[in-house]
Parts: sequence; structure tokens; C-alpha cells
Amino acid sequence: MSKTIAVIGLGTLGRTICEVLTEKGAEVIAIDNTPAQINKVKDIVTQAIQLDSADEDSIASAPFDQVDAAIVAIGDNIEASILTTTLLKQHGVPYIISRAVNKTHHKVLKQVGANEVVNVEEEEGARIAMNLMAPTLLEKVKLSRDIYLQEMPLPPAFIKTKLASLNLIEKFNLRLGALRRYYTSLDRDGNSVRTEKLLFPEADEELQDGDVLILIGSESDLEDFRKAGEE
Repeated sequence: MSKTIAVIGLGTLGRTICEVLTEKGAEVIAIDNTPAQINKVKDIVTQAIQLDSADEDSIASAPFDQVDAAIVAIGDNIEASILTTTLLKQHGVPYIISRAVNKTHHKVLKQVGANEVVNVEEEEGARIAMNLMAPTLLEKVKLSRDIYLQEMPLPPAFIKTKLASLNLIEKFNLRLGALRRYYTSLDRDGNSVRTEKLLFPEADEELQDGDVLILIGSESDLEDFRKAGEE
């Protein structure tokens, strides 16, 4: 029996989650407060609803009693993210995954009822240290029974490869949510400074050594991609 999952906030991350969940057979209810975002997904999801998820009456009118889980992918409005998570909890949604943009936001989302919190923007010292030690896998977050959001350092075989050449969807059944890239520069005193930028690359983007891919897919597909890049 397929699960019904609500995805709230249809930016790049939210749309990608909708696409992957639909491909995997889930019933997806996509929600956003702007018509333009709704139009981008209405043909691929089970139901697309335009509403203000931070408004209690709007939440009450939506079919959240039918969902097995909700993903709050709102990224540019912290207040709306927190209010939405709070209202979903109050309306009995059994499992809530919310997106955070910083540590304080992360903490508040947990306090108001998020079962899991995904942070795709914030630079975390521990994560950077792990990347410097060249692991094969970084943070992984479960989005549904068999779908994960996985951070993976770019496998060696794909360095200097155009993004389109990876054929992520056709060959590996994976979606790219974003790309984390690190830059090194000198400060006024001549000290080396390492900074991070989150990118949403076009198909012709050339991948670089040190890039971290934020991928969405099943564990087996993620592992197949990792192995293919190390051959």
C-alpha cells in the first residue's frame, strides 16, 4: 500500500522531493502559497493545493488527516516554517520532517514537534571535518520508508564531469537536490579562509574536486552511484 506524503514549500528542494516520491509510487500532496510554484508540480503529483500553511484555518481545510507524513521544505521564511510545523503537529500529522536554515531554527523546529529536521544550508564544523577526512558518505536523512536525502562527496571518477553527463535520473534513479561547494581565499592578513556555498547547478555545470552532492533516492541507488564513481 502506497504512502501519502504532503510536501509543503515547492522551491528546488520541495519540487525534487515531490518528483522522487512520485517516481517511487507515493501519493504526493504538494502545497505552496504561490500559483507559480503550484503550476510547476501540478502535473506530477496526486494533488496540488495553493494555501498559506502558516494559517490555522487553511491547515484545517487541507486533507492532512489522510497523510502518513509531511515534509516542510520551506526555506526562506523561518516564521512560516515554524508555524507550519506547529500546526501540522496540532492537527495530528503522524510524522513531520522540517527544513532548517540555522541551528536556532533547527532547535525551535524540534521543540514545536518536528520528528526530524533537515539542514541543507548551514555550514557545520563537524560536517566539514568529515569531508576533509574524505569519507564516502556524510549526513543521511530518511524522507520516507525507502527514500533518503544523502550528502555524498563527489566520487573521484566524476571530477571535471558535466552534471548532465552523470545521467543521474536515467542511469542511477537519483535526483540532485543541491550542490555544496567550498572555496579557499586569503584574508587581509594572508591567512587561508575556507568558505562554503550552496548551489543549484544547471546541467552544464562542471563538477569539481571537493564538491558535495545532496542526492535524493533509495539506499541501493545511492550505493550504486557511489561505487560507479570509485571504479
